[in-house]
Amino acid sequence: MKTKQKVVVGISGGVDSAVSACLLVEQGYAVTGLNIRVLDSLDESPSLKPSPLVISDHPDYQIPVFTLNLSSKFRDDVIHYFHDDYLGGRTPNPCMVCNKKIKWFGLFEGLKLLDAEFVATGHFAATAFSNGRYRLFKGVDPEKDQSYFLWMLSQSDLAKTLFPLGQLTKPEVRKLAHSFGVRAAEKKESQEICFVPQDDYCSYLAGAIPGLAAKVANGDIVDDTGRVIGKHRGYPFYTIGQRRGLGIAAKEPLYVTALDTERNRIHVGKKSSLECMKLIASGLNLIGLERLTSPIEASGKIRYRDKETSCTLEPLDDNSATVSFGSPKNAVSTGQAAVFYRDSEVLGGGFITRIINTHQL
Repeated sequence: MKTKQKVVVGISGGVDSAVSACLLVEQGYAVTGLNIRVLDSLDESPSLKPSPLVISDHPDYQIPVFTLNLSSKFRDDVIHYFHDDYLGGRTPNPCMVCNKKIKWFGLFEGLKLLDAEFVATGHFAATAFSNGRYRLFKGVDPEKDQSYFLWMLSQSDLAKTLFPLGQLTKPEVRKLAHSFGVRAAEKKESQEICFVPQDDYCSYLAGAIPGLAAKVANGDIVDDTGRVIGKHRGYPFYTIGQRRGLGIAAKEPLYVTALDTERNRIHVGKKSSLECMKLIASGLNLIGLERLTSPIEASGKIRYRDKETSCTLEPLDDNSATVSFGSPKNAVSTGQAAVFYRDSEVLGGGFITRIINTHQL
């Protein structure tokens, strides 16, 4: 009798990861769940421990689950990065970084410890192998596609990763959950950052970084002519494109257009000042391409819910690229990711490190 291939599935406690695990049982894999803990007491030498999590009440889907405590690594690689980006005037995306540095790291630790062949998650995305490369694709459900968050995955990551939900819609996943006896079948999804209570990053930063609020309070708000028009409570507590909560009176709506970290200044201007036709993306990770040697046409997103826009990528010398859009992007923030597509395929992505607004062209 042929031995079943072993797969380690990341189990979050939600419906998507549970259904992924059950689907892999249906497909004939020997499935083990792995619940990665990131907000427990710090553990400098993480190891696998049995988890009380139960995926399904159905006898056919009694899948063993282990926990792996990566709270120390999460603090160093995600929480500190989150702090540093806000203090640097950037807008971080912790979930994106967590996918690469925590989830896939943990899954591959589990793969080694459990002597498995593959890892899997409940992300709505898909993979394929063609022309010598592992490729990443959008999930078929446009409302749930999560490929934007996965651009940092390497060829070696993708070679051993399964995405069972790539060809399913969310309603189909819910329906399967009931048929599999999944306990989390109707569990609501959380859209919040897991370590930021009530998704209030301003209160979180003020509490997490002692003395921050007092240190950055009473900075200048400056209009597009350089005139000081008000005071603010500290540049880390504002984001590009923000309109509400500025505490200034003006004849027309004003938006945050830039953060001056050295002088603790907030620059504001008209909505048109937020239009961006060109940016620099650095730290490129290419998936659908081996390398970028000449300009290529693609479509690009500058945030998860952004609409794709046609763009041209031109390579620079330091694993960066100039990205020129066919139509303006609005409220682009450094620290976020620019992710590039060709139809449904993810070509790759990079961190936005410089923005060139239309009034600068």
